[in-house]
Amino acid sequence: MSVESMDLVWPATEHLAGYVQALQQGWSPDNLRPQTALDELARIADDPEAFVTAKVDREAKGPTITLPDGSQIPRLPSFTLWMWDGEFCGAIGLRWQRGTTELPPHCLGHVGYSVVPWKRRRGYATRALALLLPHARAEGLSYVELTSDADNEPSRRVIEANGGMVVERFFKPKAYGGAESLRFRITLAETGT
Repeated sequence: MSVESMDLVWPATEHLAGYVQALQQGWSPDNLRPQTALDELARIADDPEAFVTAKVDREAKGPTITLPDGSQIPRLPSFTLWMWDGEFCGAIGLRWQRGTTELPPHCLGHVGYSVVPWKRRRGYATRALALLLPHARAEGLSYVELTSDADNEPSRRVIEANGGMVVERFFKPKAYGGAESLRFRITLAETGT
């Protein structure tokens, strides 16, 4: 399949079987917590409809978030879109704070994405990020920030292909792996009238 055949879809029960299959095959939507796959499978088994609905939470009505240190914080407005080329390919998410482009200190970036291992190296992450950017602009953001480990060349290429510029080199907090990382910023174009 060509990269153009991959599109973003809103999470829906009609696509849920593919999501479940990816989780069962070892993929996780969270690169830092492989346990997330098991947690998501449990939530799906408990209430598939509620699971799908919770993937779009623009009003931040969902439960609090537990940080790696165990502290609880309010959820940010967010949504996740699924990569789809006729079957599930991965997920890309956006989170933000109302009224500002800034993020709280515990939040490393606006965007996170993960492609299933058997669909990598096809350009899907690059296309998914490009397709997500208009959604970020529609939420009122003038830019998005993403982070990547400094040695993660594939992720850096995805971000740079979408106009990402390095704005900071830093070390992630130990709770997030402690790796030397890069913070990229993608400025979002104004929409014309």
